[in-house]
Amino acid sequence: MSLDVLTFGLNHHSAPVSVRERVSMSGELIRPALDGLRSAFGGSLKEATILSTCNRTEIYCAASPEIAEHVPRWLADFNTLETGILKPHLYQYNKDQAVRHAFRVASGLDSMVLGETQILGQMKTAVRAASDAGAMGTLLNQLFQKTFSVAKEVRTQTAIGSESVSMAAAAVRLAQRVFGDISATKVLFIGAGEMIELCSAHFAAQQPKSMVVANRTLERAESLACKFDGSTMKLADLPNRLAEFDIVVSCTASSLPILGLGMVQKASKARRHQPMVMVDLAVPRDIESEVGQLNDIYLYTVDDLGRYVQQGNDSRQAAVVQAEAIIDGRVQNFMHWMQSRAVVPVIRDLNEGANQISAAELDRARKMLAKGEDPEAVLEQFARSLTQKFLHAPMVALNRSQGAEREQLIGCLPKLFPYQKNEH
Repeated sequence: MSLDVLTFGLNHHSAPVSVRERVSMSGELIRPALDGLRSAFGGSLKEATILSTCNRTEIYCAASPEIAEHVPRWLADFNTLETGILKPHLYQYNKDQAVRHAFRVASGLDSMVLGETQILGQMKTAVRAASDAGAMGTLLNQLFQKTFSVAKEVRTQTAIGSESVSMAAAAVRLAQRVFGDISATKVLFIGAGEMIELCSAHFAAQQPKSMVVANRTLERAESLACKFDGSTMKLADLPNRLAEFDIVVSCTASSLPILGLGMVQKASKARRHQPMVMVDLAVPRDIESEVGQLNDIYLYTVDDLGRYVQQGNDSRQAAVVQAEAIIDGRVQNFMHWMQSRAVVPVIRDLNEGANQISAAELDRARKMLAKGEDPEAVLEQFARSLTQKFLHAPMVALNRSQGAEREQLIGCLPKLFPYQKNEH
């Protein structure tokens, strides 16, 4: 069965955060999703990798093209969604377009923050998870090794990542729009993952009055807080202490909101309606969307930050052109490898068939020699018989063909069986 590289997914270009959060898969869901995917499609899907981040959920697979129409329903069912809600936001790429998409994603060309490097690490994590689940094979292994190589080449040879405004930097700038100088503000970080760590570094550079980390695991909160001489608090204390903070940045792996409308209303009242900036970088979201309707609360989601970041992308368009040219060349190389790989079984079958013919003719020649027949005559018979056997199938095909098929065979046969006439 012929396998193609297929990609299915949705991202910040195709779907709002309200849809993305409903198909986002945390680390512990990846293995069950991969197992479920392979179970659903059996031998039609040999390999798979799932990449799920704040901005995208994508399935990369080596599979038969026939499964394409059924994957949207599987993805919807796995996430307990109606297919009609999901399907308008899904995209699908096949063959060279799927390869190109993987290269562009890893190179930061498909990110909210053009040229950002975080996605490359996330792709490597996704590949390791698929490998641990036994879902990787020759085709996807080769694809992702080439993907990582192309991403390195793009970042080395172009200025795609220069002057980029990160999501963390955007969070600081949006807070400055509200407060101006934020040195007098108190900042709360909810979570202690990579994104919060990046944000804390950017806010620490502005020297706010205080910085506090709240996290489910206190040890991780303390480890992060000590990097900027901050303090920690328990998540359970949020309802009573939320009013203390001017800026709240949240990014956890919680499947449900941590900060609800009622809690924030209470905090706003306690603050006597002084402004509060809330940045929700989580998908699924940590802060209920209704919070953004409160008069004194400035709520920003990943999509809001993305729109702000896009303003700085125009200056890097020359680098994008360079990067796309590199990617186009590497896509051609990979597709050539795939096509060469498809020929391998044919070559193997040809060799096996030729070896069987040779073995049979050699066995016949040995028996003739054992009977005492003239060696010269045996060799002539061996060569003549071997040639006839090798040429039998193409000669039959040529004799039976007509019209365009015959013309095509006449053009191909000299390439498959080249010979030179003796010049006299």
